[in-house]
Amino acid sequence: MLIGGDIGGTKVLLGLEQEGRLVTHRRYASADFADFDTLLATFLAETGTDPSHITAGCLAAAGPIADDGRKVTLTNLPWTIDRDALSRRFGLPAVQLVNDFAAAALGAVTAPPAHRVTLQEGIRLATAPCLVVGAGTGLGAAFVLPQGEGWRIVPGEAGHAAFAPADEEQLGLWRFLHARHGRVSWEHVVSGPGLRTIHEFLSGETLPPEEISALAQSDENSMALHALDLFFSAYGAFAGDMALLGLTRGGVFLAGGMAAKLLSALHHSPFLTAFNAKAGHAAIAARMPIHVITNPALGLHGALCLARH
Repeated sequence: MLIGGDIGGTKVLLGLEQEGRLVTHRRYASADFADFDTLLATFLAETGTDPSHITAGCLAAAGPIADDGRKVTLTNLPWTIDRDALSRRFGLPAVQLVNDFAAAALGAVTAPPAHRVTLQEGIRLATAPCLVVGAGTGLGAAFVLPQGEGWRIVPGEAGHAAFAPADEEQLGLWRFLHARHGRVSWEHVVSGPGLRTIHEFLSGETLPPEEISALAQSDENSMALHALDLFFSAYGAFAGDMALLGLTRGGVFLAGGMAAKLLSALHHSPFLTAFNAKAGHAAIAARMPIHVITNPALGLHGALCLARH
């Protein structure tokens, strides 16, 4: 039996696999638990799982992994997960700890066609690197390199790179964010909280991202639609810059929850225009395939795949 987890600032997915089949899984709101240990104890109790039957596992967490691979502190949640402490408390094997986008990346590049929606056909090169990016509670990114019959995952914290405004309106947004945060990162703009901030910048009104999205899709004259367009323009610019960084002709995969939830709006947004607006390198960007991954359990399946190996 394998245990896998996708641990983020908003939600946690935990699952158990036997003989290559997902036998049970649960979704929890991260805010409902003071720490991961309490959440894991709840999962084991609810599923009636004997930890001694678990032979391996992988937990994918939204934060940088310690150099020795034994701990991770989440970026957007006051949790530290210590794999040795988990083993001692629950009698588990030493689970792998990986960055959440390492798991999402593996799940994305191996996702079947039924879990992909293509935004740009491009011309795929099978031996070229892939890029996985995703906006949700935060902003994650990882490169995936083909390696023999498998893949090598290169996770990172690209969402914390400095935001680069592309026009006067985005420059105004940068100033608005700079007054609040000092240094402005891409995650301040391209994320759920970022969409809320963009709408506040444009309208002076603070709304939850879900409400902004609903208003944008129901009223084409609303400030919410303007906010969503600005959000997708920044998202496209970020993804395009990361794609140029790795020359990811193997494909670009949008794996965060926001792209799948806002798929209809994404199709009519400035995302592709901003992605391909790369001056002398626009032709290279236009040849990169771009897909939205629609599987909501992508990170969990990626973690279980890593646990198998």
